[in-house]
Amino acid sequence: MLMKTLRYAVSVGAALVLCACAGGRPAGSAASHGGPAAAAPGKEASAPAPRPATQQVVGLDWYDLFDGKTLRNWKITQFGGHGTPTVTDGVLIIPMPAGGDMSGVTWAGPPLPKYNYEISLDAKRIDGGDFFLGLTFPVGDSHASLILGGWGGSVCGISCLDFEDASRNETTTTHEFKKDQWYSVRVRVFREGIQAFLDDEKIVDVNTKGRKVDVRMECEPCKPLGIATWNTAGAYRSIRMRLLTEDEIKTAPARRDWD
Repeated sequence: MLMKTLRYAVSVGAALVLCACAGGRPAGSAASHGGPAAAAPGKEASAPAPRPATQQVVGLDWYDLFDGKTLRNWKITQFGGHGTPTVTDGVLIIPMPAGGDMSGVTWAGPPLPKYNYEISLDAKRIDGGDFFLGLTFPVGDSHASLILGGWGGSVCGISCLDFEDASRNETTTTHEFKKDQWYSVRVRVFREGIQAFLDDEKIVDVNTKGRKVDVRMECEPCKPLGIATWNTAGAYRSIRMRLLTEDEIKTAPARRDWD
């Protein structure tokens, strides 16, 4: 059944590529995403079950990046002195580090889009007082990290923009995070922008044209996609990815007048 579903996705993508070459593109379809993924129909009659990410992300449906049972397509991030992540009852647990500062997992599966995509997950702090989510993700040919609850437990933002981390650039905000409470997190990456949402509140809306975008040195092992913590234990579920529609791409952050 899985292979049948994947063959269908790939065949639909191939057909739409031919359609685009002929001069047409389906309404509401995904545009270019900086990778080999092709577009699939954007009509949403009902919410389909997310598909396992065993191939390159194809189409507009949500794809599960975490199967809720194993660390398939993930590897333990080798920070040194890190804890050992586990999976329990459909939840990824990243424990406190074992002598170091960071623990986490890094994507080891198929290639991911570079832009015009969205990542979604639920996250919560289990223990500790620093960031419980350091989500590293592709941004074009580079990468960035969304930090939640850093620098004492409340600072959020993007690391890094023009060499300034999440505590020192225009994306910096502060939020109170309660221990053992789930938070819904979404990140949208555009060709020239990043948006992030915390429980549907937009906390990041930044244009990246002409900006130097990269991660802090500590998060280099998290590339291309990773989840990490700093002296903190966290839990994660429903880790998914999808491609943006053409209408959604039009909502990319605009340049500010003074940029």
